[in-house]
Amino acid sequence: MATDDFNSTPSPAAHPMASTGYGKRSAPAELPRTAHDFAHLPRREASVAAYVDQLPDGADISVKTLAKVLPDYGQCALRTALRRLSEAGHLRRVAEHHWSTDGSPRWVTRTYFSRTARDDAWWMAFRAGNVPDAESPPQTRTAPERAPRTEAYDQLAALGRAEPRLTLSAGDCASLEPLAAEWFTRGATPAQFLHALADGLPPTLHHAGGFTRARLIAKMPPPPPWEPDGTRPAPLRILECTVCRAPGRPEALPGGICAPCRGESPPDRHPPALPPALVHAHADEARAAAARPPERNPAWS
Repeated sequence: MATDDFNSTPSPAAHPMASTGYGKRSAPAELPRTAHDFAHLPRREASVAAYVDQLPDGADISVKTLAKVLPDYGQCALRTALRRLSEAGHLRRVAEHHWSTDGSPRWVTRTYFSRTARDDAWWMAFRAGNVPDAESPPQTRTAPERAPRTEAYDQLAALGRAEPRLTLSAGDCASLEPLAAEWFTRGATPAQFLHALADGLPPTLHHAGGFTRARLIAKMPPPPPWEPDGTRPAPLRILECTVCRAPGRPEALPGGICAPCRGESPPDRHPPALPPALVHAHADEARAAAARPPERNPAWS
């Protein structure tokens, strides 16, 4: 079923965003988008998947929000759809360990969406950090393309809208982009970036570019922990059940669903109870042993 069939779907551009650091995250190593990415799914699940696939990272894809922007489906139907997308390998809920800009650790729950269906083994490797960030096949370009602007460049260009005295030229943005990019590499949010650069400005500001460079260097957030060889450690990830969000090991969440949500009884981890007769026998032995006088040690005579 082609995604082009869902013309009634609202525009993803108007979709609400989640709180900073939460929301949708695109899984790495996705194949290029086609019109038949979700042809293997039922119509409802394919419609929801096609819509979520178009959303940017950070979009709020909770059931309540999706029910508001997709009026054809209620919350119950959307819970079922997200569950089936998880079972089909397109979606996983993950709790990730991150370092904030002040160096303190925190756990963030995110929903990873993969346009390309993945099996449980792939998601297990992703949880362990063994999946490359990109492995899309090379594409033939018929004409030169302009490199997309980075978040760092966009945030620098937006400083002037928040504080006119920090209006930067295109040349300033390009030269300061590596410094700004390091802020976001270290976990800074756009709001933190703006406040650090625009708050507490001096009465007189002669050169916005030079002043911004000085602040970018002086207020650079601390780096997150690094491995001994200098590489960034893979984030700690814990998979959660797509339905009830209970954490669990990957092998206990086939299709991203825990055993109770699959309708299966959890394994009995308690030993079977002793028969009443055996319990009474043990109790009688204990009482008899307590009633016997202690044996006298000959060495104390």
